[in-house]
Amino acid sequence: MTQKKTLQQLVDENPEAETFRFGDSRALCDEILALVRSGKKTATIEALRAFEKEGDAMPQVGRRDIALTWDGLPAVMIETVSACVMRFDEMTEEKVALQGEFRDLSHWRKTYRAYFSRNGGVSDDMKIVFEQFRVVEDYA
Repeated sequence: MTQKKTLQQLVDENPEAETFRFGDSRALCDEILALVRSGKKTATIEALRAFEKEGDAMPQVGRRDIALTWDGLPAVMIETVSACVMRFDEMTEEKVALQGEFRDLSHWRKTYRAYFSRNGGVSDDMKIVFEQFRVVEDYA
């Protein structure tokens, strides 16, 4: 049996990697990680302000990042396939489908309006970062 690596070992081996959690609650984090692991979720978004205020590095094509469980343990390593900055009101059905968790664009808008309202506010012209990724390694 292979011994699991600690977060510090993974960061030491991948010094360019950012670490992050999906969502803003344990339940949402768990739900999103399950979608990522199943292959249904291959894209995500975040408000541009989250990168600007918190000083996190923007997604970069080819960079590998470590998604954490809510408890801060390594969950999966993802590699950015593409990334772009767009307005909230520029989201498309095609991009929604890649996120794997929404019925359609209307459901996406409702869900993300609630999410962004909890996390700093929302407007149609707010800038969001859309990132497509692939799973490189699952640490489960």
